[in-house]
Amino acid sequence: MDEIEGGILSSIPPGALTLTLTRATIRMQHSRTWRIDKENPVDDLLICLEGRGEYLIDGERFSLSPGESMLIPRNSRFIGWNEGRQTYIGIAQHFTLDIYGRHDLLAQMKLRPKVRLSRWPLLEPLVRHYRQSAPPSSVTLAQHHLFMYLLISHVEDAFENWRDTATYQPEGSDAMDLAVMKVASQIAAAPLDPDIAETAVASAPYNRDYFLREFQKRVGRTPRKYQELQRMERAMHLLETGINVSAAAAEVGYADPYYFSRMFKRIVGMSPRDHIEKVRRSRDGTLLHLDEPEQAARLARREAV
Repeated sequence: MDEIEGGILSSIPPGALTLTLTRATIRMQHSRTWRIDKENPVDDLLICLEGRGEYLIDGERFSLSPGESMLIPRNSRFIGWNEGRQTYIGIAQHFTLDIYGRHDLLAQMKLRPKVRLSRWPLLEPLVRHYRQSAPPSSVTLAQHHLFMYLLISHVEDAFENWRDTATYQPEGSDAMDLAVMKVASQIAAAPLDPDIAETAVASAPYNRDYFLREFQKRVGRTPRKYQELQRMERAMHLLETGINVSAAAAEVGYADPYYFSRMFKRIVGMSPRDHIEKVRRSRDGTLLHLDEPEQAARLARREAV
């Protein structure tokens, strides 16, 4: 079965993020004589392809093996070396990721410093391509796009929680934007948890009624309805993989497939079976984009002439 998309970053609007690669990709290829001792003013994501790297980051020891990634936060002193016989091969990318153009997004999160990438069979060829295709002294648009995918994969695996206290003190709409983003991202990451909407809203540092109004203003739905939408988006994905309606209903927490079908139609605008048929027709090439009323009307007018 295809993996269900979604995670802690899935609800953050792409336009709210600014990714900057601050230097060309470092194509690591280190023998036993390699040793580094430095501190970077920006974040550094490392991914190991072969061999093993040893690191001491602010006094804590880590080993990086194939399929593992590690984030070295900005302004952290680290020492790196290779004590094995095999050459240590991988990538290192210096970057910043800001939200609303002003604030470090990763600093708002509690992240495990090192993880084994859960999608490594998919990511390994991408990492190798990223390493091989990187220009030696420049940064390209293609690198930005591919690195964002690699970074999101690391963050989704490393995320533990949002920090209770922001590393900066936003004001006005910035503060509310950040609070809504955190609540929406928590709901999107765990839409099958029956208590997630209430728990996430309770974590927002605002009067409940005021926050609910602001959330709906920005998201277009209440937290509970946003949770239902996220559940149905998972159901849509399951149906598209070939699962039947009853099984999809059970996977997203509905014991009664008939009630699920009614809720699906209310939220999505069509029944589960109609959605399956629409996807089938699209895959067969018979639907194209003519399900959009304005395009269908435009074609009908041309044919009438």
